Amino acid sequence: MSTSQPFNPGDYGAAVIGTGFIGTVHAEALRRLGVRVTGLLGSSPERAGERARQIGIAKAYDSLEQLLEDPAVNVVHVTSPNRFHFEQVKQILAAGRHVICEKPLAISSQESAELVQLAADSGLIAAVNYNIRFYPLNQHAHQMVRDGGLGEIRLITGHYLQDWLLLDTDWNWRLDPKEGGALRAVGDIGTHWIDLTGFISGQKVTSVFAELTTFLKTRQQPVGPVETFSQGGAGETVERQIETDDTALILLRYENGARGSLTVSQVSAGRKNSLQWEIDGSQSAASWHSETPDHLWVGHRGKPNEILQRDASLMNPSGAAAAALPGGHVEGFADTFYALFRNVYSAVAAGRAPADPLYATFEDGHEEMLICDAVLRSAREGRWVDIGS
Repeated sequence: MSTSQPFNPGDYGAAVIGTGFIGTVHAEALRRLGVRVTGLLGSSPERAGERARQIGIAKAYDSLEQLLEDPAVNVVHVTSPNRFHFEQVKQILAAGRHVICEKPLAISSQESAELVQLAADSGLIAAVNYNIRFYPLNQHAHQMVRDGGLGEIRLITGHYLQDWLLLDTDWNWRLDPKEGGALRAVGDIGTHWIDLTGFISGQKVTSVFAELTTFLKTRQQPVGPVETFSQGGAGETVERQIETDDTALILLRYENGARGSLTVSQVSAGRKNSLQWEIDGSQSAASWHSETPDHLWVGHRGKPNEILQRDASLMNPSGAAAAALPGGHVEGFADTFYALFRNVYSAVAAGRAPADPLYATFEDGHEEMLICDAVLRSAREGRWVDIGS
C-alpha cells in the first residue's frame, strides 16, 4: 500500500499541454496543491495565450521545445488529443522531466509498450491520469478488498454512461479515429471503468467478448474548434461519416476465475457522467456510483446492508488518506485530480515510484491498450479474445 508523503509543493513547477476542459482542470488542481504552473502549451500560441489569460497563467509556450528548455519545469502534464501523446511523452522523458499523461497513454499498444520501456529506462515518475481511482471511497474499497472484506471476488459488473454525444449535431475531436483512435466510447470512458474495477478488485482481465455499435453513422462537424462537453448549436457545419463506437457491451473474464460485464455509452439521454460498479465477493458485496460519490454501498447476507458516507474518521487508512474535506462536504470530480497529483508529486519528491503505487503507472496504461486491442478484435470477429493475444 502507498500513501502520500509530506512534501513542499512550492518546490516544483509544472507545465500543462492542452488548453481544453481537462487541461484547465489539471491547471486548477495543481494550483490548489501549491505546485507552480509555469505555463500552457496549446495547439497554437494564440489559443494557448487566450486560455492562459482566461485562467490567470502567466506564460504560453510557443512549442514543446520551448517548454522543455524552461528550467522551471519539473513535471509535464499531457492533456492533448490522443494522437499526440506518444511523440510528446517521448520528448518529455528524453528531456528528463516527469510526466502525467491523460488516458489513453497512446493510440496503439505498440506505442504504449515503447513508452513503458522508455519510462522504465529513464527512472522518472510516469503516471496515467486515471483520476477516478482517487475518489476517497474508491481508495477505501481498494483497501477493503485487500484486507479480505469481500472475500473471494466472483462478479464485477457496471456501466459508464454519458449523453454528450447523443445528437448528430454533437461534435468533438474524439469522434475522429485519426485524433482519438479506433475505439472512442471504450477508449475514452470504458477504460476508466476497467482500470478502476481492476484497481479495486486486484484482478486483471484475461479475455473479453465485445459488441460495438455506431448508432449515428453521420454527424455534423462544426467549422472551428469545439470544447469537450459543449453543446451542439447553430453555425456552419460539414457532414462527416462516423466509424467509432457510440456504445459497447463487453463480457469479461478475470485471472482468478471471476466474471464481469460492462456497458459503455456516450448516447444515453440524461446520463451526464454516470460510472457505476458493483463487486460481489464470497462474503460481501460493494457498489459505488460516480454521481453520488460520497456514498459506498456494502451488501451482506446475514446482517443489514450498509451505506458508508465518506468521512475520514470512519474509513480505512487508504480512504482517509485520499480525503481532503470533512465528512458531509462532498468531494467531486475536480478533487480527484488534487488527490492524484498529491500522490504523484509525493513520488516525485521521493525521487522514486513506490513499490505499489496507488496512481496508474505507464504499465497500467499499456494494459488498458491491450484490453482495447482485444475488445476491437472481439467485436470484429464475434468471439472471445485473450488479452495480449
